[in-house]
Amino acid sequence: MILMSTIKYPLATEKGIRAVESENTIAFVVEKTATKSDIKAAIEKLLGAKVVSVNTHNGPDGEKRAYVRFSNATPAIDIATKLGMM
Repeated sequence: MILMSTIKYPLATEKGIRAVESENTIAFVVEKTATKSDIKAAIEKLLGAKVVSVNTHNGPDGEKRAYVRFSNATPAIDIATKLGMM
């Protein structure tokens, strides 16, 4: 799967920003056909950060969201700042 088509954009909501600060997690909107391993590989390649876990959620609005938790070595707040979320 092509990396840029796997990850659409980061989800910058109030709940998402709280997760960045407290849980070292960033939410992304992803392709509906993307698997957890596709998402993990794309994030690690695009951002150069170690991913600990990926949780996915198919929302009622038809979007698939991926909640990506990063290792303690790479704080999510630094990644969010690089992505322009903060």
